[in-house]
Amino acid sequence: MNKYIILTFIFISITACDKSAKPINYGEDQCDFCSMGIVQKTHAAQLVTEKGKQHKFDAIECMVNFVKDKSGKFNNATLLVVNYNQPGKMILAESASYLISKNLPSPMGAYLTAFASVSDAEAAQEKLKGEIYQWDNLKKVIKKDIHKIH
Repeated sequence: MNKYIILTFIFISITACDKSAKPINYGEDQCDFCSMGIVQKTHAAQLVTEKGKQHKFDAIECMVNFVKDKSGKFNNATLLVVNYNQPGKMILAESASYLISKNLPSPMGAYLTAFASVSDAEAAQEKLKGEIYQWDNLKKVIKKDIHKIH
């Protein structure tokens, strides 16, 4: 009997701390920053805390502002963004390259799009113009009032 109690406790402990990202249910999930529905598979983002709590966002700019609002609270969280060239596929936010281009709208108006590599971002920039950023300097560029970004 004790063996089953111990095994049950171990199973619950392991599954309760699952830190992997859960799939976004497009058309059903809502953004944890602006409360809009998450529908675009090309601009979504996700944050997973150390304890495995999931935060989902309809736009990268929403996740950036969510993290800025909670300054320091999510230093050890896993930050993920969708790779524009592979809709729905999440990549690490810190390793992505970002393009801000007026010719490539994002859901909240920051014109912000993530790419898996600098070369992918440069290829998009060649066609669409705009500026390329990395995660650390992106946080300084994205403003709180995302509807007024120019």
